[in-house]
Amino acid sequence: MVLSLADRGAKEIRLLNRTPEKAQALAAEFGAPVKALPWSERHAALADVALLVNTTSQGMHGNPALELTLDALPRHALVSDVIYVPLQTPLLAAARLRGNPTVNGLGMLLNQARPAFHAWFGVMPEITPELRRAVEATL
Repeated sequence: MVLSLADRGAKEIRLLNRTPEKAQALAAEFGAPVKALPWSERHAALADVALLVNTTSQGMHGNPALELTLDALPRHALVSDVIYVPLQTPLLAAARLRGNPTVNGLGMLLNQARPAFHAWFGVMPEITPELRRAVEATL
């Protein structure tokens, strides 16, 4: 995710992790424009962002919700959660309630599954509405 954002010209990528050393190591690995920030600054770090992505397991079925106050998040900022069980995490529900556009992790799951399916079966599946509904029915 970080590399993709940097490759697409993101001017600043704020990286926060509950373990500060992990955030600092990733920031050092990727270099500018990545800035590691302390987990304690997660609420204020949302000011002026265009995209918020949760890549933690917080909010996943059986785990506690991500402790994040969205007050500083601009209303136009896209909020994405890599979690797909449940499809609407507490983070996405809170963002949607305040008017932010949201994206759950199902699209990522489907797009990551395509090359694996191709490697195993020699067929690159297409992501159709029917496939999406079939996967959603299993969640």
